[in-house]
Amino acid sequence: MRIVYVASIAGGIIVAALLAMYASQLPTTDYSLSVDALKDQQTLFTNARIILSNTGRMPLTNVLVTYGQNATEFIGTMAPGYKTTVSPPDSAQLSNVTVTADHGIKVIQPYRSPIKLPGMIGS
Repeated sequence: MRIVYVASIAGGIIVAALLAMYASQLPTTDYSLSVDALKDQQTLFTNARIILSNTGRMPLTNVLVTYGQNATEFIGTMAPGYKTTVSPPDSAQLSNVTVTADHGIKVIQPYRSPIKLPGMIGS
């Protein structure tokens, strides 16, 4: 009888933990955009990419990525939870990227560089 009691308490704790983790992943605003701009400088070239994620509950419309120097890329509509990766043109300065969308979305994100570890490719 005691084993059943302990197992039911453990099961309840597990269910509560899973619900808390799931609830923390749910979008809390209608319109939200996550922008991650990455610049990886190698010896001979620089690899750059921007990861865009719609983290809101509603679709984002008229999403536009501005790389600078009049270089832009029109993404269009992003459904909730949709994630895409874009690459800047070779002529872009790679200091920061600006992403705009309807409903007042404007994100200006500087490029970040990954940490170089000894023994890793590109270090």
